[in-house]
Amino acid sequence: MPYMYILRCADDSLYVGSTRNLDHRLEQHAAGTVHSYTSTRRPVTLVFAQEFEYMHDAYAREKQVQGWSRAKRLALIEGRMHDLPALSARRRKGGSS
Repeated sequence: MPYMYILRCADDSLYVGSTRNLDHRLEQHAAGTVHSYTSTRRPVTLVFAQEFEYMHDAYAREKQVQGWSRAKRLALIEGRMHDLPALSARRRKGGSS
């Protein structure tokens, strides 16, 4: 099944990705064989995963969450769904990305 996932990197940054095979992709990130943001920020820890029926939905969610602030990503990770709208509103009011 397709997933959108979030990894916490060794430098405490958050990486957002999507994949068809979560276990295999996590192995790649852990081994550093994925030439991406995480390859120089290991070890990484899976902190959130959301399953989808279709890969295009997982990819769309990845792109959506990549555009979010760190605070909003942390709210998602922590399951604070009620905080997500306020975090979006604050960002729009500030006018910065």
